[in-house]
Formats: sequence, C-alpha cells, structure tokens
Amino acid sequence: MSFIIRVRFISRSREWVLFLYRQPACWWLFCRTRLTLKIKYNILTQQTNRTKNILVLLPVLGTLLFVVLYVIATFLYPGGSQVDKNSIGFSWTNNYWCNLLNENAINGQLNPAKPLAVTAMFILCLTLTLFWFLFPRQINLNNKLRLVIQISGTLAMTTAFFLFTNINHDLITNLASSFGAIATIGTFVGLYKTKWFRLFAFGLLNILLVGLNNLCYYDKELIVYLPVIQKVTFATFLIWLCCININLYRGQRKTAANMGFAAMLADE
Repeated sequence: MSFIIRVRFISRSREWVLFLYRQPACWWLFCRTRLTLKIKYNILTQQTNRTKNILVLLPVLGTLLFVVLYVIATFLYPGGSQVDKNSIGFSWTNNYWCNLLNENAINGQLNPAKPLAVTAMFILCLTLTLFWFLFPRQINLNNKLRLVIQISGTLAMTTAFFLFTNINHDLITNLASSFGAIATIGTFVGLYKTKWFRLFAFGLLNILLVGLNNLCYYDKELIVYLPVIQKVTFATFLIWLCCININLYRGQRKTAANMGFAAMLADE
C-alpha cells in the first residue's frame, strides 16, 4: 500500500509539520478530529465576542437606568426652586439636578427623592468610569494616552461622587470638571484618529453648551436660564457617549464578521 504524505505549514510557529498516514482510516480520523476542534474553537470565539459586545453596551444600559431613576426621583421632590421657594414639586425649568440630592428641599421639607437620586448618580458615575476605561482599549491609541483617559476619567467620577457629601459644592464641581475635561479631550483625540468625524463634531457641540453653562452661571441676569441649559447639556453629553458606544459595538461586530469570512476563505 502506498504511503500518503501531507505537509502543512503552521504560520504561527513557522514550522513544517509532516503527517504520515499509512491507511485511509487514519486520514479520516484526523479530519474528523480537526473539524471537531474547529467547531469548538468557533463556539468559544463567538462566546468571547458576545461578552465583549455586552461590555461595550453596558455604558448605554447604565445611562438609560440613570435617566429612568432620576425621572422617578423628580416626582418625589417636595418643592421649591430658585424662582419660587414655595413652589410644589420639581420644576424642569427652574430646578437643578443637584436639588434632588439635597437632604432638604428648597421649601424646607425633608427630601424623599434623595436616596433614589443618589443611587442614580452612583450608577452614572460607574457608567462613565466604565466608558472611559473601555473606550481607549477599543480604539488604536498609544499606552500613554490610554492611561491618561482612564485615570482622569476615573478621578473625575470619583470626585463627582463627593457631591453627595457636605464638602463645598463648587470645589467638587470644579475638580470633577477639570478631570473630566482631560478625559474628554482624550476622547476627542481618539475620535479624530478613528475618523469618526460626525461624533467629533457632535462632541464640539457639547463643548459649546458647557461654555454656555459657564456664561449663565457667572451672569446674574442669565442664571435664570441655567436649569434648562444644564439639562440640555447633560442630555446631549449622555447621547454623545451612547452614540460612541453604539459605534464601538458596530465596529466589533463588523470586525468579527470579517474575521469569520477570512477564516472561511483560509479553509477553502
């Protein structure tokens, strides 16, 4: 019986492996084993990709949960605003987000919305921390810039959590904003390098809105408009982050599909 010799080049190890089979049954057994291993490998790869996809979408889910909890908290707020201390309930045009975090409402009553609002803010801080940890890992950034985004983003959200304490509100806001600005600039760099120019432009809109917030905050005549501008800015920023995560998710799925297609071609 003639010998059957098959040679296959293994690219990773760059070694030639010689398979010598004396009977057709041996070759059939080898093919069946190889097919079984390949199926198991594909299953594991798909499971890994699904896990990565879920991680990328977690900031989106966290943002939605924050919005739901915070909206519910507005219904629990007793009343009082910068315009009318005796008003009833939460005013979307006259109250600030941070009013829901106070121990007492502006009208002097105990604020039952605080526990739910604190929970919502805690979820948001975790969400943004996760975003700034995952985002630089998903795009092509050097290690230094990646660490700058991750560290500054984490510090920003850690500092923001002290808003729940009796520490000076303006001090905490300025510190959190400073760290957040560094992380945001790093995000802009990542978007530009990835050539996501629409999201880059959308981010510039957020910068303009933040500047408008500062203008209203330091102008006594314009401060009456600050509650509305604050909410618009906050909503725009969260939508921007969600769009980035959705783009990352689509990019991962496209990459996985291309890798699967390439594997099929290689097998053929």
